[in-house]
Amino acid sequence: MPRLTHTLAALTALLLTAGCSSAPDLDQASVAGASPDRNSPFWVDPASPAAQQIELWRREGRAADAALLERIADQPAALWPAGEIDPTPAVRTATTAAKAADRTALFVAYNIPHRDCGQHSAGGAADADTYRDWIGKFAEALGNAKALVVLEPDAVAHNVDGCTPGEYHAEREQLLGEAIARLKRQPHTKVYLDAGNPSWIKDPGKLVEPLKRAGVERADGFSLNVSNFQTDDVTKKYGVRLSEELGGKHFVIDSSRNGNGPLPGAWCNPPGRALGTRPTTRTDEPALDAYLWVKRPGESDGTCEGGPDAGQWWPEYALGLARNAQGS
Repeated sequence: MPRLTHTLAALTALLLTAGCSSAPDLDQASVAGASPDRNSPFWVDPASPAAQQIELWRREGRAADAALLERIADQPAALWPAGEIDPTPAVRTATTAAKAADRTALFVAYNIPHRDCGQHSAGGAADADTYRDWIGKFAEALGNAKALVVLEPDAVAHNVDGCTPGEYHAEREQLLGEAIARLKRQPHTKVYLDAGNPSWIKDPGKLVEPLKRAGVERADGFSLNVSNFQTDDVTKKYGVRLSEELGGKHFVIDSSRNGNGPLPGAWCNPPGRALGTRPTTRTDEPALDAYLWVKRPGESDGTCEGGPDAGQWWPEYALGLARNAQGS
C-alpha cells in the first residue's frame, strides 16, 4: 500500500549532542555514518532507542554492531509524542535540551481523530475537542525554543484518496488549520503540513485544494515521504511541482530510510532498505528547506515482515538500515 506509518517515540533527554551532515546527495559523504556535523542546526536525542541499543550491545560484546548503529544514533530524528497522554513532559524535555544547545528540535504531531483509517497506526484523539486540547498542550510546551513540527502524517492524503470517510473531511481540515495557527503562535516554531509521497497521490495537483483548505498557506510549507522510501530525486521533483501549484510554498523531505529507494509492492518494513541522506538544510533547491529524518530509523512500520507493533523499536531492522548504507 502507498500509505505511511508512524513512530510513537518515547523521549528523555537532559544532556545533548549534535550530529548531522550538510550534503543532500546520496553518496558516501551524505549517507549516515561519517562523523557528525557539529554545526548542524538540529538537536540529537542522546537517549534515543538507537543510543540505548548501542550501550546494550557494547555490554554484550557486539562492538561492531554497536559501531554501525552510531550511523543512526549520531543523527537528529523527529520525536513523536504519544497522542494518548499529555505531550507536555516529552516536548518540554526535548525543547529544554535543544534550547541549551542552540539547536532546533524536530517533532511530529500525530493525533488527528480517525487516524490512519483503522490500519497499523490507528488511533488518534477521541474527538475534535480532545485534539484541540492536545495540540494546545503540545504548542505550549514548545515555548520559545526553536522547533520544527511535521503536522499529521497521512491526514490530508487520506482525505484525498478516500480512505478517511467523507463525513470527517471538513472537521479534519478545520482541525489542521487550527493546529497550524496554534503552533505558529510560538515564536520560533516552523510547521510543515504533511502531503503524502509521490507513490501515493501521483498527481500532486489533487492535493492543492485540500492542502489549502487545511491551512497550508499559513504554514511554513509541507512535508513529503514521511515513513516512506521514495528516493530524494523523485520526491524533490514531486515537491517542486506541488510547490509551484501552491504559489512557491516550501517543503521538507523525510530521507531517513530511502537510501536504496522503495521495494516494489512493499511499504511495511520492507527488507533491504538503507539509511538515506543525513538531515541537512543544504539542499541545492530553493523550495526544499531540509532533508530530515522524520521516521526514526529502526522503529517498526507495523506487524509485518516479522516486525513488532508500529512505532516499536526493532534493533535488527535498524542494524540492517545502517549496514546497507555502508559505501552507498
